[in-house]
Amino acid sequence: MNAAAQPWIDVCAADEVPPLGARIVRRGPNVADVAVFRTADGTLFALEDRCPHKGGPLSQGIVAGERVTCPLHGWTIELASGEAVAPDRGSVRRYALRVQSGRVLLEAAALCEENAAPRLAPCPLSRAGCAR
Repeated sequence: MNAAAQPWIDVCAADEVPPLGARIVRRGPNVADVAVFRTADGTLFALEDRCPHKGGPLSQGIVAGERVTCPLHGWTIELASGEAVAPDRGSVRRYALRVQSGRVLLEAAALCEENAAPRLAPCPLSRAGCAR
C-alpha cells in the first residue's frame, strides 16, 4: 500500500521513545529524518531532525520541559511549534503525530511532501513504505 492510500504511517511503538529523549524515523538518503521526542510528562512531538542553525541532529539534544537544545551550538527549539527560542531565530518542520493502540503514527501526506530545501529528494515512503 502506498502512502497516498494511507493517511497515517506507523513509525514505532510509543514506549520505544525514551522519556526526555528521541527516536529517529529514517526517511531515506537525501531526505530529512524526523525525530519523535518524549517529554518528562510523556507528551510526544515530531520535528525535522535538523537544527535550523547549522543542521545539528536535534534527536541527540537535551529535552527539558517542552524544548530541545541542539547538541552542536546550544540553540533551543520549542517542541510544540518547531520555533527557535529568542534570541535565536528560525524553525524546523513540525509533523502531525498521534498515538493509537500504543503505536506512534505520523501523517503520511506530511512525510511525503517535498521539502523546499534543494538538498532533499522526493519522499521514499510513497514507493517503499516507512523506512525505520
